[in-house]
Amino acid sequence: MDEARISRHGSGAKLWLAGGWLLLALLAAIFAPLVAPQDPLAQDLMLERLPPFWLDGAEPGYWLGTDSLGRDLLSRLIFGGRIAFIVAFAAAIAACVVGSTLGLIAGYFGGWADRIISRIVDVWMAFPPVLFAILLVAVLGTGLSSVILAIAIIDWTRFCRVIRAEAMGQSRMDYVENARIAGYGRIGIMLREVLPNVVPSVVALLSLEMGIAVIVEAILSFVICRSRPTTRLGAASSPRAVSRSTRHGGCWFSR
Repeated sequence: MDEARISRHGSGAKLWLAGGWLLLALLAAIFAPLVAPQDPLAQDLMLERLPPFWLDGAEPGYWLGTDSLGRDLLSRLIFGGRIAFIVAFAAAIAACVVGSTLGLIAGYFGGWADRIISRIVDVWMAFPPVLFAILLVAVLGTGLSSVILAIAIIDWTRFCRVIRAEAMGQSRMDYVENARIAGYGRIGIMLREVLPNVVPSVVALLSLEMGIAVIVEAILSFVICRSRPTTRLGAASSPRAVSRSTRHGGCWFSR
């Protein structure tokens, strides 16, 4: 009994810690002009590749050091968080709405609707997701809206498959049959009875998709299909910037 209580308290502490960290990051992104110690775009070659505050040679006011152009890394991370949160919320919600709607229709109605939607999902998932995203951004053009749209177009299948399976299971429950006997229509049953019972799965998938959306945005930024190259989250520590600095032998990342 005591072990279960301790485990429960430990899980609750981890949840509050994770939630507090996300809230802190969100507030920092919202109030970036007030929180950031430096201008994220200001360049000073006299201050290039400064180490962070815990290493020798650090400069006051540059807590995480600078990049190869002398730009403050902490300020660039804070401002880049704005793009990360916009992409996470917008792309995840768009993919959630499209995928969950189609999955709910396929799982509840079945028949030809399920066959058509399932085949579309199979074809969609046959394409390599990262290459598909690069192709979409190349066709749609660069920009934040193009990146969000590309991520939503790729990842709606994740929601569709899971919600379809959940809806198929819920549609066989007794409460659904009771609703039919009571005279409710099929659409009414789907919205009133089945949908509320698949919402927990939707919320879990949505939280996972937000993290995936940020990773995909960083990948697209790295291959120059970027939303805004001066303010994206990965600009401060992109592999390209690190490798460039490492060749010169003065980057604190390589220590």
